[in-house]
Amino acid sequence: MDLSPTSEPRALTPHARLDRIEVIVNPKSGSVSATAAEELAAVLDELGLKANIHIFEGGRLTSLLDQVFGAEPDLVIVLAGDGTVRAVAARAGPTGPLIAPLPGGTMNMLPKAVYGVTDWKEALGKALSRGCEQPIPGGRVGEEPFYCAAILGSPALWAPAREAIREGKARLAWLYGRRALKRAFSGRVRFRLDRGPLRRAEALVLITPLISTAVEKADGLEAAVMTPARAGEAFRMAARALFADWRSDPAVATQVARRVHAWAGSRIPAILDGETIRLDDFAEVTFEPVAFRALAPPPEPTV
Repeated sequence: MDLSPTSEPRALTPHARLDRIEVIVNPKSGSVSATAAEELAAVLDELGLKANIHIFEGGRLTSLLDQVFGAEPDLVIVLAGDGTVRAVAARAGPTGPLIAPLPGGTMNMLPKAVYGVTDWKEALGKALSRGCEQPIPGGRVGEEPFYCAAILGSPALWAPAREAIREGKARLAWLYGRRALKRAFSGRVRFRLDRGPLRRAEALVLITPLISTAVEKADGLEAAVMTPARAGEAFRMAARALFADWRSDPAVATQVARRVHAWAGSRIPAILDGETIRLDDFAEVTFEPVAFRALAPPPEPTV
């Protein structure tokens, strides 16, 4: 199968049962073409794999997931936006079928973390040729799951500005940035890490072991606390959030936590794996050592 110029071998992985496969494709999501469903079906057919392919173009996802998971598949392949990928992984949970989260959205945080690539054909090749069961840790904010990172607080308002810059829309980025900065000090987040003291910060970033370099898989979430003291520091942190590594900023401190409680004077702006949402004024965050199981090659050994 010629998935790409650097395609994976034709051999099918011996490490996972692939008798029953369900596929969800959204041809209207960020980086999915109109012919993606046909291309994906051709790849599976060449390998002798049979699958039910579902086209999802918006609307109620719950009924589609009922149908997909009701078929009791061995594997669910999802080629769609970040929110759909997150919903499929959440439905699977730690005891459900294996998930292959292919990059079809805008940010593709979870697919990149699992496969390390941005092209869905290459990711699918890795999964089908060398994949095995990989437990994926994560976190949960109330009923909302995340598998890479959650940002709670006003820096989450910088997400639209960041996306505008990536799309080359400088004026729109400036307008979004100005709005975010005006709201930056409208209310800080109060929080407690595990049973520690009650603290306040501009924002709290919770990073899962899937992408964190500071925690082991079963330890917990890396909690990064943002505490700018004045407007000048807020500008600096905003610039780092847009262009550089914010974790190297002197106004950021990190530690490990398994349970977090957060409060604010109004609904808390948040980003979960690239998806912007609004939480209630109180949020409980819990660590999940195994949030779901992915079909993916073993991680490369670190030197």
